[in-house]
Amino acid sequence: MTNPYPVSGMVLPRYSGLSTFMRLPYIPASEMQGIDIALMGLSWDGGTTTRNGSRYGPRQIREMSTLLRSVHPATGIDPYKLVRCADIGDAPTNPVDPMRSLEMLQDFVQQAFDKGARPLVFGGDHLVSLPVLRVVGKQQPLGMIHFDAHTDMYDFYYENSRFTHGTPFRRAIEEGLLDPKRVVQIGIRGTMFAEDEYEWCMEQGITHIGMDFIRERGVDAVVAEARRIVGDAPTYLTFDIDCIDPSYAPGTGVPEIAGVTTYEAQRMLRGLRGLDLAGADMVEVSPPIDPTGNTALVAANLSFEILCLLAERVARR
Repeated sequence: MTNPYPVSGMVLPRYSGLSTFMRLPYIPASEMQGIDIALMGLSWDGGTTTRNGSRYGPRQIREMSTLLRSVHPATGIDPYKLVRCADIGDAPTNPVDPMRSLEMLQDFVQQAFDKGARPLVFGGDHLVSLPVLRVVGKQQPLGMIHFDAHTDMYDFYYENSRFTHGTPFRRAIEEGLLDPKRVVQIGIRGTMFAEDEYEWCMEQGITHIGMDFIRERGVDAVVAEARRIVGDAPTYLTFDIDCIDPSYAPGTGVPEIAGVTTYEAQRMLRGLRGLDLAGADMVEVSPPIDPTGNTALVAANLSFEILCLLAERVARR
């Protein structure tokens, strides 16, 4: 089978044609066959507790991804020659029913997973990671590399609301989808609700790598620590765009100053080559907050880094 390949900007200008992730062919989830990596939108932000709008994230990331070319500048990897990739569209949702939406998102991811594809997901708020983990972590608890300004490990928000963008990974650990001792969170910072906010995470054996560690020790030390923690077993990669400093990516629901630069993020992602990634996501891009589109451009470029990691791993399989 010939690999689906992005439309070349030398053939069709990058401002024209259908706006798909990375200019890949659009193949509906119901029709995909032989696809190794399924790029998909989970356009839902009903778990947002502050500034919403990330339901529009997949659409704008698609648009900004048309600016990308096909070959990685540092490694020379062309992911589209290594494996078969396609944009399989967006999951259906029910914007007024969170629990039903979680079921619909999970069913959509499951459809692609059952056909042999590893998911590369675009949110949506961070709660969309939970239905993905319910699919890829069903057979065994996964490790996780989590780029974020926040832990997203709260028990609840407001009046015992247990399914928000601040709670997905606590639910995932409770459901046996993640092995907390193989979870590393990178970029954690910002003010807290309480002085014991991180206590539950520490009790579970979760590792936090804050901005002081990154600045003082450097990105190579961060990568080495992350690789040590997750090891060679299957691992999920999740990237909340608010890990990035808001001077680079302001379009997100809960921005925190003094964050990771785009260069540091690229370097850390490139250091994860060879890990057994079961799937990945890029979440919390809110286009209405950043009309310039720069946040989505950052997300698109970092998603290409993640795509290359997935493609190289799948090809070796």
